[in-house]
Amino acid sequence: MSSENSPQSPKPRVAVVFGGRSSEHTVSVVTAGAVLRAIDRTRYDVLPIGITADGRWTLAADDPDRMAISGRELPTVERIAEQGTGSVVLPVDPGRRDITLAEAGSVPKDLGDVDVVLPLLHGPYGEDGTLQGMLDLAGVPYVGSGVLASAVGMDKEYMKRVFLSFGLPVGPFTVVRPREWEQDPDGARRRVTDFAAEHGWPVFVKPARAGSSVGISRVTGPEGLDAAIAEARAHDPKVIVEAQLTGREIECGVLEFEDGPRASLPAEIPPSATHDFYDFEAKYIDASEGVVPAPLTEEQTAEIRRLALRAFEAASCEGLVRADFFLLDSGEFVINEINTMPGFTPISMFPRMWEATGVSYPELVDLLLQAALRRSTGLR
Repeated sequence: MSSENSPQSPKPRVAVVFGGRSSEHTVSVVTAGAVLRAIDRTRYDVLPIGITADGRWTLAADDPDRMAISGRELPTVERIAEQGTGSVVLPVDPGRRDITLAEAGSVPKDLGDVDVVLPLLHGPYGEDGTLQGMLDLAGVPYVGSGVLASAVGMDKEYMKRVFLSFGLPVGPFTVVRPREWEQDPDGARRRVTDFAAEHGWPVFVKPARAGSSVGISRVTGPEGLDAAIAEARAHDPKVIVEAQLTGREIECGVLEFEDGPRASLPAEIPPSATHDFYDFEAKYIDASEGVVPAPLTEEQTAEIRRLALRAFEAASCEGLVRADFFLLDSGEFVINEINTMPGFTPISMFPRMWEATGVSYPELVDLLLQAALRRSTGLR
């Protein structure tokens, strides 16, 4: 029986899950703090669940202030976990939605049912379809895209291949696969160098399945290639190399309403005076300020909103997406990537774009939860 129908808890109960095993652990914690602060407690009961960096599920303190960035200190689940608690266990029976707390030497404690999961994890083991598959097996509704769209949205190579198959404009790229680098590194170097000779230096070397600009290097010549690949491979054994595109960085949000997905007003990420590109520190530590709405013509705004919706549908997304584009000097929009669970920190572009479009932060969270509650579980 769901807690929505329980006399003790007439409100839908939301398990807010955050943290995780990826390099974006701290970003996820900051996102969760902002969401916990904004969620309407008159409409929803909330159960915060943190996943530690080593993958243990634990009860977390419902304390958004402890989940914010303080100076250059980043929060972690370990710092906000309820002391003395065991491991949180989700059901594997689709007919049940109860969550238990397992402690060594004790009888498991029933934490009650959940009606919907809000998975605020970024990167592998959370945003890539792994958690979504587990929740599908358990029969628990959740916010955001399903397994396929989440996996496509996490893997920059296959994301671009899907976009190309749907006729969306994509910048030049090449991929260094794990086996190639391990068995023929000289051949991989030559191929990347040939790619850069064709499209020009610098190139951007990235982990293929990571986010928040973690592990990315801007490489200006062959001498920097090995170090950049090593840095990317520290986060993902598959590496993607992208040509530098000259133009403006423009983002657009997509949100699922009851009548279907809609696109937000776009935002622009201006060049940083202190960073070579929009890297992790520029996003979260030094907090480079985006411009919302982006100073575009009406025609350009209409075009990027159209392309964002097309990307949303091409990858079979649900719930929400942030689509990132370059507006080239030629006037053409080129899609760089989508994020199926974009950042929700107080300075994140997704909520700021929707606020400019007329949807407040609490309304945004409510729309996402309502879309998930409407959706049936199972294959998507």
